[in-house]
Amino acid sequence: MVKYTGQTDLSVSQGIRMMFYVLHPNETSFKTIEEVPDYVDKATLYFIIMLILEMIISWIWKGRPLRINDGLTSLSAGVMSRLPDVVSRGIEITSYIYIWNNYRLAELPWESPWTWWLTFFGVDFGYYWFHRMAHEVNIIWAGHQTHHSSEDYNLTTALRQSFLQKYFSWIFYWPMAFFIPPSVFAVHLQFNLLYQFWIHTELINSLGPLEFILNTPSHHRVHHGRNPYCIDSNYGGTLIIWDRMFGTFVPEKEKVVYGLTHPINTFEPFKVQLQHCIYIWNTFWDTPGFYNKLSVIFKGPGWGPGKPRLGLAEELPKVTGDEKPYNPGLPRYIQFYACIHFILMLGIYNHMFQAKLTLSQTTLLLRIESILLTLTSLGFLLEQRPMAAILETLRCTAFILLQQYGYLTTDIPSLSVVYQIIFPVCAAAWGLKALRQVMNGAKKYD
Repeated sequence: MVKYTGQTDLSVSQGIRMMFYVLHPNETSFKTIEEVPDYVDKATLYFIIMLILEMIISWIWKGRPLRINDGLTSLSAGVMSRLPDVVSRGIEITSYIYIWNNYRLAELPWESPWTWWLTFFGVDFGYYWFHRMAHEVNIIWAGHQTHHSSEDYNLTTALRQSFLQKYFSWIFYWPMAFFIPPSVFAVHLQFNLLYQFWIHTELINSLGPLEFILNTPSHHRVHHGRNPYCIDSNYGGTLIIWDRMFGTFVPEKEKVVYGLTHPINTFEPFKVQLQHCIYIWNTFWDTPGFYNKLSVIFKGPGWGPGKPRLGLAEELPKVTGDEKPYNPGLPRYIQFYACIHFILMLGIYNHMFQAKLTLSQTTLLLRIESILLTLTSLGFLLEQRPMAAILETLRCTAFILLQQYGYLTTDIPSLSVVYQIIFPVCAAAWGLKALRQVMNGAKKYD
């Protein structure tokens, strides 16, 4: 048995080790689910530091500056994926607690290192099968494809998450709820996710003997590739042993080309999240026969009538290695503007999570809507859509009104002052641009 330390405040050492899943059981054992820290929220600072370091090293060492449009799209997806957690506890934890409270068969001791390690393997095993099914079952892929839609591979890609995915993943963890306490499960569910952040990089080539046991950047680069040899491989979360056991392991070979086999070519956040759901909906109605319609939902993304469950490998688009990512020209001032306003939005976003227990439901709802409007408008700007100026004018105006009535306050007074200066100026500037566009459009019809 270990001595319970009840540590909810993390030291710097613990914060760093948290990102690599190397905390000791006695540092992360809790009796109740309420005592378990929000490790993902506490990791925000480490995410930012590692993102900045990767950007600097990649630019200086490899001459690859971050693509602002793709990077912001990935970060926007990460923000969207966590918004449901503001108003409710995640379905993975909620469903697990329900099964534990009503159907558990045994109760392993929460403070035992054996329970801790069993849960480590159990969560990773469950994640392997969820992740594999997310590639082999079309309706689950509809959520997971968001994560694969980036044509870059860096730490921002790790944050490109789907808000739909969690509504499928809980199924693969519920067998543990018959005997493993929710507090232990909640710890490992978070650590398993955090571990997968740092492996989304091209700066690390090989980890030597650890490549045989752990999921590494090399293994996960293959998983994100659209080269034919990369498809449907390397599903592990923390460990790669499951892929080696079940025949889905593929080592890194020639240059990996990242993204979906059919690139979506958009930076609009809702399209990034939902484009495959729309594809399934249209395909479902266009496919004849009841069995075939069910197959559209429950077989692989590449399936079609008369094809194997996972489709035909020979139908995959050819990859030459010379593919160029979707990267429409974007003025530097728009890139700078989008970055600044994304950072300003993060001030509201972070405060909302910190104060969600004290904010009213109306305030939470308005903040979520404001954040979604911000992400959508920035997506329009990154795509240089015709309606971008009008939408940005409306967004900035709405922000001014919501802050005026106290719905977008933060606990940083100086940040509120910045909002009061920047947003009126931006609303006026974009309003003038929108007005010119409307007048120019009217002249065309004179």
